[in-house]
Amino acid sequence: MPHAQRRLQRRPGCAQQPEGRTSSAVWLEGVLSMFEAEGLNVPSLLQAAGFDPDSLRRQNARIPVDEVTLLWQLAVARAGRPSLGLHRDLAATHSKLGTVGHAMACSPDLGSALARLARYMAVISDATAFSLHPDPRGCWLVMEHSGGSLPIPRQRVEYALLTTLVQCQWLTRRGLQPLAMEFVYPGPTSDRLHREAFGCDVRFNAAANRMLLSSTDLAMPLPTHHPVLGEMQEHLLDDQLNLLGQTTTSTLVCAEIARRLPQGEPRRQDVAAGLGLAERTLQRRLQEESVSFQSLLDRTRRELARQYLAEDRHTLTAVADMLGFVDSSNFFRACKRWFGLPPAQYRARIWDMPALAH
Repeated sequence: MPHAQRRLQRRPGCAQQPEGRTSSAVWLEGVLSMFEAEGLNVPSLLQAAGFDPDSLRRQNARIPVDEVTLLWQLAVARAGRPSLGLHRDLAATHSKLGTVGHAMACSPDLGSALARLARYMAVISDATAFSLHPDPRGCWLVMEHSGGSLPIPRQRVEYALLTTLVQCQWLTRRGLQPLAMEFVYPGPTSDRLHREAFGCDVRFNAAANRMLLSSTDLAMPLPTHHPVLGEMQEHLLDDQLNLLGQTTTSTLVCAEIARRLPQGEPRRQDVAAGLGLAERTLQRRLQEESVSFQSLLDRTRRELARQYLAEDRHTLTAVADMLGFVDSSNFFRACKRWFGLPPAQYRARIWDMPALAH
């Protein structure tokens, strides 16, 4: 069976995708070691966040996205530095990509390695979406976070993209530099540390958090290329995706719905076509998973609404449009049903949460 088909095969008895998004405890251990290197008292930080340290040591442990966000918020506040983690040496020393990193190293070239990262990002964190978007100069590496009710700290986004950059440098054994860096949030008073960390000019108030690599860099062969070992690593990662429920039809449908929502409410037949399925086949597979298309549409909208409302750069009208609602009144009613509050009050409650005051 071709690998792509094997990867999407639904296995009997596999775990269903959890309602909440999570990150790998292995990855979080690396983040905590970075906090320690930055001079923070990690045991005190974990205690203040109400975090059980033993949970990190359980095999295949996963940490809810809001708990990871809270740790970042507290760390930034205690460090008193908005540039927490913004240094290449920190990202190179403390990031832990686990099996995903091993699979990347076995790839023939950098572009293939990044494609593997995109494919298996959910193993590191299913709250993070990593995607590749072609550009005449090369390819944009786009990173998005979702699934939590707390605003994602900018430092978490910066550290994730900086980790990706230093991983690219390690894989190629070259000091490659991005052609451009963009972040969605407002710029700092001085962007000197950003330019030093990423090695290029950085633009803020952009449409996405992303990094542009050149076609030449993406074509660089990797000295650690090993096709047999790479295939073995992919088998292990496929199993982990199945355990996380990331290969179910429901998961694929939610991703396709999210992709289409900014163009309006997607129809079931259009989503089926986007997945390369007949509409009846899609309906049958969803019935086998005891879920309806309409419930997946509602679930996807609710999750995205939590993300968008946590970011004050989006107006309420813009959020309604991004969720595919024909008018704001439908969005208003949906928020009342999802959260028990209209969108403006729900947004205010998010930003008034005690975690943000630490």
